[in-house]
Parts: sequence; structure tokens; C-alpha cells
Amino acid sequence: MLKSELRNLEKKIKYTFKNRDLLKTALTHKTYAFEAKTPIEFNERLEFLGDSIMSFLVARELYKSNKYFSEGELTRRRAQLVNNSYLAQRAKDLGLGKYLYLGRGETMQDGDTNLTNLANALEALIGAVFLDSDIETVWKFIKRIVFDGSYVF
Repeated sequence: MLKSELRNLEKKIKYTFKNRDLLKTALTHKTYAFEAKTPIEFNERLEFLGDSIMSFLVARELYKSNKYFSEGELTRRRAQLVNNSYLAQRAKDLGLGKYLYLGRGETMQDGDTNLTNLANALEALIGAVFLDSDIETVWKFIKRIVFDGSYVF
């Protein structure tokens, strides 16, 4: 992928990476990494981190904004907000699939439109933004990208 394409994605998500390698890793599917001639990192670890960060921050906001909700209600609401089908749709809306580094087989199977790949890439992107910045910056990113700035907790 060309540097200009990565810059286009940064413009689209309104975040410029200090460490662009984090962005590349967030977009790299394991099939691409396994086919590479030299070892490269792929997005699963960033996906794990992004999922955890987003879950934590959504839980924090639900807790602060809903003083009388029980633990069970808070858990249900967080699960509604942090789920793969919703994340996949947001990633699809962003056109994230066209920026993914996929292996040949994954490309032939339309991996750029695969909902799991899209949700995973968005979570990895969140992890990458967190590592590149700080907790409040990634929360602003999540509110803008995942919740489109419109969700009220």
C-alpha cells in the first residue's frame, strides 16, 4: 500500500499517526504476514488491546452517566455497544476494507468485505491509536469513529 493511501485513511479517520508502523500493523491480516518474505507483525495483538480499551472506556462512560443502573444493566448496555456486528458496520462505513493488507487466499475470498476482518481491523486501529497517543485521545477517536459522535451514554 502506498504512503498516500495511508495518508488518505488518516484524513478519513481524522487522526495522524506519529508512528505509522502502528497503522500498518493494525491493517495487516495474519494471512498477509504469513506470506511475507520477512517476518512482519499482524493485527491480532492490537485487536486484543483495542477491544479491551474500548470495553473499558465504554464501561467508564456508562458508569459515570447512569448512576442508578445495576451491574447487570451496565453489562447489557456495554455488550450492545461493543459488539462485532456493530463494529463491522462502522468499519464498512469507513471503507476500511480497501486499506487491509490481506494474503492472496484471503483476497480471493473477498476478505476485504468479511465482517470479522472488518471488526477486527477496527479494534486493532483503536489499539494502535491508543499506543500512539493516550487514553483520552483514543476515547475521542472511539466516540467519533465508532459512535459517530452521536451516541449519548
